[in-house]
Amino acid sequence: MMTRRALSRGLLAGPAVFLTAAAVMAGGALWLPAGRAQIDHIVLPVVLFPAIWGLLFFYASLDRFLLRAWLLVGAVLMLHAGAIAWHLHDAGAPA
Repeated sequence: MMTRRALSRGLLAGPAVFLTAAAVMAGGALWLPAGRAQIDHIVLPVVLFPAIWGLLFFYASLDRFLLRAWLLVGAVLMLHAGAIAWHLHDAGAPA
C-alpha cells in the first residue's frame, strides 16, 4: 500500500510536472527572442520540452523536502500560466 508521501510525490512527479513542462513550453515563445526566420522562439521550446520535463521530473523525484518541490513546481507553473494569460489578455485588447 502506498503511503501518503509516496502518493504525493507520484502526483507531483507525474501529472503536475507534465503540466508544468507543457506550460513552460507554451510560455517559452513569450520570453525567447525571435530568430532571423521568426520561428526560433516557437520551435526551440518544443524541441526542449523533453529536457524541461526531465529536469523537473528528476527534481521532483529526488528532492528531500516534498513541500519545497511542490512549491517550486507550482511557482513555475503559475509564473508561466500568468505570462500566457497576460499575453492573451493584451492580444485581445483593442489598439
